[in-house]
Amino acid sequence: MGMEPAHRGAVRELRLHLVTWNVGTASPPPDVSSLLQLDSLGATMDMYVIGLQEVNSKITNFLSDLAFDDPWSIFLMTVLSPLGYIKLSSVRMQGLLLLIFVKHVHLPFIRDLHTQFTRTGLYGYWGNKGGVTIRMSLYGHTVCFMNCHLPAHMENTEQRLDDFEKILEMQFEGENIPSALEHDVLFWFGDLNFRIADYGIHFVRESINNKRYNLLWEKDQLNMAKKKEAFLQEFIEGPLHFKPTYKFDLYSDVYDTREQKSLFWFNEKKRKPAWTDRILWRVKNLCQHAPKGGEFSEEQQTISVTLNNYISHMSYGISDHKPVTGTFGLELKPLVSEPLVTLSPEGEWSAEHDVLINYSAVSEFPSSAWDWIGLFKVTFKHVNDYVTYSWVEDDEISSNKDGKQVYMSAAEIPDVGGEFLLCYYSNNLQSVVGISQPFQIQPNRTLIGKELPQEESSWMQRPDNLESHDEF
Repeated sequence: MGMEPAHRGAVRELRLHLVTWNVGTASPPPDVSSLLQLDSLGATMDMYVIGLQEVNSKITNFLSDLAFDDPWSIFLMTVLSPLGYIKLSSVRMQGLLLLIFVKHVHLPFIRDLHTQFTRTGLYGYWGNKGGVTIRMSLYGHTVCFMNCHLPAHMENTEQRLDDFEKILEMQFEGENIPSALEHDVLFWFGDLNFRIADYGIHFVRESINNKRYNLLWEKDQLNMAKKKEAFLQEFIEGPLHFKPTYKFDLYSDVYDTREQKSLFWFNEKKRKPAWTDRILWRVKNLCQHAPKGGEFSEEQQTISVTLNNYISHMSYGISDHKPVTGTFGLELKPLVSEPLVTLSPEGEWSAEHDVLINYSAVSEFPSSAWDWIGLFKVTFKHVNDYVTYSWVEDDEISSNKDGKQVYMSAAEIPDVGGEFLLCYYSNNLQSVVGISQPFQIQPNRTLIGKELPQEESSWMQRPDNLESHDEF
């Protein structure tokens, strides 16, 4: 996908891949290609939204993860950054983790990023249960992603519903941000812990073995609640055409055969299989503006959501839950058509001389003395993964009505060269508001074969090994 602006009025479809997985404190598996559909022959995703529950949150792990990225974030960045995805945002509350990755091309059109968490464990004082949320303006449309871990056990349906209502009410409360339900699109997912009521374990397992999942749908507690609770009726879910995703023996597709030891050493019953891991969504205009005939005018329907795939992934065995993914098409009319800042490198770049950056901003752009322009490898992982940067005011060398120029010192430019891009980071908006086309930095010819580390000079001699990044 190129770096062309999103033209106002032209409908655009974004492909979104959403993952929910209770990982049971396990480390990442060796390969997530099928989970992220990286081996798919279809079009690549524009955005990955990954919601995890029960990420290891022992106090030693959690304190180190506060200072550094946790192993799951590092692993996923390592997988996705070479493919042209940047970690846009993340939020963590003890074992709950929500990560969003996007293709570079969309960065200037994602604004107003905010994160939030709500504790519901131990009457709201403990974060082992609750919800974590990331919201944004995506091409001018408000979108919210909510990853929840709700209370366990068959008898706690009402508590699950109460907790979800509390999470909905408390997210962004008191901030100058729309509530979760006021967003144009809200995705709700996670280990929601709803069980299959009434039926015994043998009937449930026999229905699963015969792939007659439809026999169990009407006794699924979430489906039952959606018929009764008004606030749930606005949420949509795809058909459950996959096995219940809980509870499995580790590294197996066999349901719970181990004997459970209770507090007083009596054997507990084996767990009845359940669809605990779910993905739902809600489109605001469908809820509030649906006309009698059921059809929308072209003006009303500025964003729509289509579910293309809703499946579980049985091959992953690190946890007693199987991951669930939903692949969506977001069809929208961009309300934001141009980036706030346009920037590009001036002339040929190398570490042999200082270099210049040209940029221009739209008239309404709220610039700040704390804005900066970063130089990034094309495989950068997140916004702080820059090679170097320049302050837009302190390092400015010229300014006129058509734009401004900023310099970068030759000492900061990588001697080895390679493929890079520039990003303009707005301090006021706390986001990237402009991104350049990828460009080449030439190797420092005065150092070739002299002072470069061996792996760098050998890398320069094999340009055929470089991957092409023509497509973001």
